Amino acid sequence: MKNNNPTSGKLKASRTFEIRFSEVDSMKIVWHGSYAKYFEDAREAFGKEFELGYSLIYDSGYYAPLVELSFHYKKPLIYGSKPRIDIIYRKTDAAKIIFDYEIYDTTGELAATGHSVQVFMDRDYQLVWENPEFYQKWKNKWFKE
Repeated sequence: MKNNNPTSGKLKASRTFEIRFSEVDSMKIVWHGSYAKYFEDAREAFGKEFELGYSLIYDSGYYAPLVELSFHYKKPLIYGSKPRIDIIYRKTDAAKIIFDYEIYDTTGELAATGHSVQVFMDRDYQLVWENPEFYQKWKNKWFKE
């Protein structure tokens, strides 16, 4: 499922995933560290769907490290359930990739939210302050001014 309305300033992708035994604690509740993996999986799915994958970034001569990552837990996710994660790209003029996340349990109730920010570094590990050319082209493709 995708929302690619170029006037909204947001792109959204969704995917369902299964909670595995290795992701839960002794109470069969998702361990807090597993959420970082869920968010990473969502970023990869978004990249495939909207042509902004890590290969494109790397092949264009850049890295995109995370500089901010947050989680807000609303209710527990349990072993064996199949929640849905929505990843929403937040448009910005800055040389950053900003995502918001929402995870819904199998009943559709909001279980967690989060946020991430990635910046660009060149191959010499120097912070890039302007949008790289490939990223500006990507923005122009998806967001009509």
